[in-house]
Amino acid sequence: MNLSFFDQFASPQLLGIPLILLSMLFPALLLPSPGNRWVTNRFSTLQSWFLQLITKQLMMPLNKSGHKWALTLSSLMTLLLLINLLGLLPYTFTPTTQLSMNMALAFPLWLATLLTGLRNQPSISLGHLLPEGTPTPLIPALILIETTSLLIRPLALGVRLTANLTAGHLLIQLISTATLALLPILPSISILTATILLLLTILEVAVAMIQAYVFVLLLSLYLQENI
Repeated sequence: MNLSFFDQFASPQLLGIPLILLSMLFPALLLPSPGNRWVTNRFSTLQSWFLQLITKQLMMPLNKSGHKWALTLSSLMTLLLLINLLGLLPYTFTPTTQLSMNMALAFPLWLATLLTGLRNQPSISLGHLLPEGTPTPLIPALILIETTSLLIRPLALGVRLTANLTAGHLLIQLISTATLALLPILPSISILTATILLLLTILEVAVAMIQAYVFVLLLSLYLQENI
C-alpha cells in the first residue's frame, strides 16, 4: 500500500521508452505560435501581459548587465510554472518531482552565474567567501563554511522544488484515499475530508506557482552577486 503512493512519481514509459521528455515538452504546445500580427487574440494578449509581468519581477533586482538573462529566466519560469500546474491534473505526471531533472536545471544555471562572476569580476566574486572585518583566527573556518554554502546552492534549489511538490502530491493522494475510504462508513467525516482536500488543492496551486517563482528568483539573486 505504501509503495502505491509513490507510483505517481515513477516516470511513465511506452514500450520501455521513458516519456519524461514528452512531459517536459508538452507545456510548450499550450503556448500560441507567433503569427504575422503582434496580437492575434485575447489569449496571446494575456500571454504577453503575463510574460511582461514575469520579466519585470525577475529583472527588478538585476542591473542592466543582467538584463541579457531576461529571455533565459523568463522561459525557465514559464516552463516550471506550466509543468507544476499541469502536474496537478488527474492522471498526469509531474517531471519537477524528479530530483534528477531539477538538478539538471539548477546546476548548469548556477554554474553559469558563478563562471560569469569569476570572468567579469574575479576579486569581488572571491571576496564573498570572506566577510570584511573577519578576525584572523577565523579566516580558514569562514572560507570553508562560505565555500560549502556556495557549493550546495544548486542542491538546495533542486531539493527545495522536489520536496515541496512531492509533499503536496502525497498529501493530496493520502487525503483523497481517506475520503473514498470513509465515504461508505462515515459520510459526514468524508465530506469534511473532501473539504480539506479542496482547500489543499487550492494551496497546492499556490505552492506550484510560488515554487517556480522562488526557483528562478534565487537564480536571479545568485546572478546579481556575480555581475
